[in-house]
Amino acid sequence: MKLDPTIFREYDIRGVAERDMDADFARALGRAVATRIRKVHPDRTPAMSVGRDCRLTSDAYADAVIAGIAETGVDVVDIGMCPTPLLYFSLFRLPVDGGIEVTASHNASEYNGFKVCIGRESAYGESIARLRGEIERADFASGRGGVRKHPMRPEYHAYCVEQFGTLARRLRVVVDGGNGATGPVAPPILREIGCDVIELYCDPDGRFPNHHPDPTVPKNLADLVRAVDAKGADVGIAFDGDGDRIGVVAPGGSILWGDELLVIFAREILARKPGSVVISEVKCSQRLFDDVAKHGGKPIMWKAGHSLIKAKMKETHAEVGGEMSGHMFFADRFFGFDDATYAACRLLEILARSSGGVADLIADLPPAFATPEIRVDCPDEIKFAVADRVRERLARDFPVNDVDGVRVTFDDGWGLVRASNTQPALVLRFEASKPEKVEEHRHRIEALVAEVRREVESSS
Repeated sequence: MKLDPTIFREYDIRGVAERDMDADFARALGRAVATRIRKVHPDRTPAMSVGRDCRLTSDAYADAVIAGIAETGVDVVDIGMCPTPLLYFSLFRLPVDGGIEVTASHNASEYNGFKVCIGRESAYGESIARLRGEIERADFASGRGGVRKHPMRPEYHAYCVEQFGTLARRLRVVVDGGNGATGPVAPPILREIGCDVIELYCDPDGRFPNHHPDPTVPKNLADLVRAVDAKGADVGIAFDGDGDRIGVVAPGGSILWGDELLVIFAREILARKPGSVVISEVKCSQRLFDDVAKHGGKPIMWKAGHSLIKAKMKETHAEVGGEMSGHMFFADRFFGFDDATYAACRLLEILARSSGGVADLIADLPPAFATPEIRVDCPDEIKFAVADRVRERLARDFPVNDVDGVRVTFDDGWGLVRASNTQPALVLRFEASKPEKVEEHRHRIEALVAEVRREVESSS
């Protein structure tokens, strides 16, 4: 089997469906992962759970994955169409030894992919990279595993309702499902815990006909912003395609970004558990790290990526973590994985106990001006080389943090350049205390990135 090496990314497998991958690949992937799990459990018949999002190819790919797993002698629990967090949830609630979710997360409709779990841990880095060789060698175990269906939605719904009970006051919430896999899951839970829910695009449709399912892009939240004001809602909540990332809109149209949401969650946890570790990543505001320390916590800046954050949380025994992209991870009162529906419940719980609006929860943060994530197209083949060379240039004149790409500190603010692990792009972000300083930093770095890219392309 000829494989495109670029689909094996840092923390998942992702590419254009029917161009970079097909059902034959999905079947081989199922066999490779199941073979690995059989080696971990040689003395018994292991089991895996398999879920899928609502993309047009996801059912066929999930069927192929299931067939491949069963052919190795590993049992399969088919949990159906569901958000990725329900796949993670199954690892803690079912007698399984790993799982695969068929999803391309927030990517455009022509993409698909796979998130792989070995045991209860998300595979990433070298673990993902080794799958390529294992598939190419086709040295798979053989056997006849059983397949059974076990939808996770009812159990997950009951779990969340039991966790949150009835909110302290009734809230009016607009939910934008983005036509992804979370549309059927989140609104019923929010209603049962005490919310009046107005639904936008909560019918799953893998074509994503209304807007791209990425809540980090402001234009994708435009309909939600209008609906929150038109319906007099307390808050608007958006989900990405596979439901592991959350977007939040306040009345009046302001967006609460991932680092601001993490401030809200960290404050609540630190009030109960002083000294807790809080993990975030290099794209997040300096205000977050300063606020965690101010409230008695231990902030750690780490690499971006859901698998990497989860691994760092486990290593440091962190209670909560989060990313600018809207991944929110709770070890406090939960299992430590990223789950946008659960994060929405936690936010609404905090908001219902407060006397103000959702924006008031962070109104005391010092002022700062920042860009959203800026994605600059850059081919997968050169994006890491470009980021590395940008880091080398900036390190000559400024302090840099190179834990993930380069985060450069200026006299007033900072800038970031890192290679995306999910798209052929560089991710840039800038922050300062004044808007003109943000633009100054942005122009400086964007010009440097363009210059370095030309150099790398000319030398390739």
